[in-house]
Amino acid sequence: MTLTLSGRLSLRPLRVLPICDTDHLQKSKAFKCFLRRSALVRHQPFWIVEPKGQAPQGWLSICDVEQKDSSIEIGSIWFSPSLQGTRAAREAIFLLMCHAMDELGYQRLVWRCQSQNQKSFKAAKNIGFTYEETWRRAAIVDGWQRDVAWFSILKEEWPRRRATIRRWLMSENFDAAGNQMARLAELDCGM
Repeated sequence: MTLTLSGRLSLRPLRVLPICDTDHLQKSKAFKCFLRRSALVRHQPFWIVEPKGQAPQGWLSICDVEQKDSSIEIGSIWFSPSLQGTRAAREAIFLLMCHAMDELGYQRLVWRCQSQNQKSFKAAKNIGFTYEETWRRAAIVDGWQRDVAWFSILKEEWPRRRATIRRWLMSENFDAAGNQMARLAELDCGM
């Protein structure tokens, strides 16, 4: 199943190795191994981000699905430098948020990141997730013990957040150069 909202980009399930726009990653044996392994993981589906008319620019996944608790996480996000911080990046995340909450019907949408990862921390808040807490020394990554920050959106919060993100994504909110005219937080929604 391919996910799309505006025709500006689509998310498609990772089943084969994509060609990404970052040459050094394509040449990396570790990167190719990661993609092969990721394509085979059925309990954590990865989605390729493809802006219209361009090569894939990144990926994101649905992970830590807890059906009995009606909780689902968006994570394992990697966007190329050219996609980071763009309208297309937010639209890709929003498509997966809609899939999780509207199509799959989960009650709780989760975002977590290493608290030291300020880009991810800021991205979670900017797209409307509520900061919950930080678990100290909760994960070991690359041999270092890391703090993990937790964010969420609950079912009752989702309609208002969804409406605000849709307003933000509208063409009227962007100038001819593609720059936003109003920040997402300025468009209401209790973010």
